[in-house]
Amino acid sequence: MITVDYTNQKDTRSGFGAGILEAGRANPEVVALCADLVGSLKLEAFIKEFPERFVQCGIAEANMTGIAAGMTIGGKIPFACTFANFATGRVYDQIRQSIAYSNKNVKIAASHAGVTLGEDGATHQICEDIGLMQMLPNFVVINPCDYNQTKAATIAAAQYNGPVYLRFGRPKWPVFYPADQPFEIGKAWKIQDGADVSIFATGHLVIKAIEAAQILADKGYSVDLINIHTIKPLDVEAVITSVTKTGCAVTAEEHQVVGGLGSAVMKAIAEHQPVPVSFVGVKDTFGESGTPDQLLDKYGMSTQHVVEAALNAISRKA
Repeated sequence: MITVDYTNQKDTRSGFGAGILEAGRANPEVVALCADLVGSLKLEAFIKEFPERFVQCGIAEANMTGIAAGMTIGGKIPFACTFANFATGRVYDQIRQSIAYSNKNVKIAASHAGVTLGEDGATHQICEDIGLMQMLPNFVVINPCDYNQTKAATIAAAQYNGPVYLRFGRPKWPVFYPADQPFEIGKAWKIQDGADVSIFATGHLVIKAIEAAQILADKGYSVDLINIHTIKPLDVEAVITSVTKTGCAVTAEEHQVVGGLGSAVMKAIAEHQPVPVSFVGVKDTFGESGTPDQLLDKYGMSTQHVVEAALNAISRKA
């Protein structure tokens, strides 16, 4: 089991800020665009070092999306940066028509995703974005778990040729992904081996899954724990190898259970190795104002909810 140092906590959006700075240093074609949210997206260091490679688009996300798509024609690698709600739901038509359809090399950097945005409430919390983005042909969809993985994923996104949706968040969260571990798009991270239940977790819920695995171990169950940081393309081999061994599974995500990680994993399981699956995530509702932990608990995404889902899946094994 991985050891988590809870005194080391950083927001994943700061991981993006560190990652785009490093990507910019490595490749002069990397540019950043922002919809009047420089501080929220942690772009200050990038702008200070590369002021000529930054475009402030203002509160005009549709325009920013079109500008980003156009910049790729000249060989630039644009990161279009804003809140996840505005990066997807507000400009879905522009993303589909200007980026996905023509397979433009745009990276959509989407912060403040999920209910852990907290006190800003339902109008700013989006839990449908992964579903929206993974339906689009040509798009890669990445949802990293902590500061280190977000930094590594940002660098990997800059190196990848094609549209990428990169999702991250606002709150400070435990850092446990090894700082020197390479990030491979489409390749899941096996956190620990187990035999009784597979837990596939993504984003902020990976730490909840780690905590749940420890509780389940105390109850005598061993967990095969896998971080699915890339929702699309899904690491189908990792999913099927795991459930073939354990015979049941749980998916855990800070997103609607319809259209997100749960749907992607269930499709793979149904096609290759049907087993009982329990789902941890938002159940067809909108959020509200509150602290991140309050909202995770209210909407069924706490550590205890992952434990209960695992016990339910185990009870339904053949």
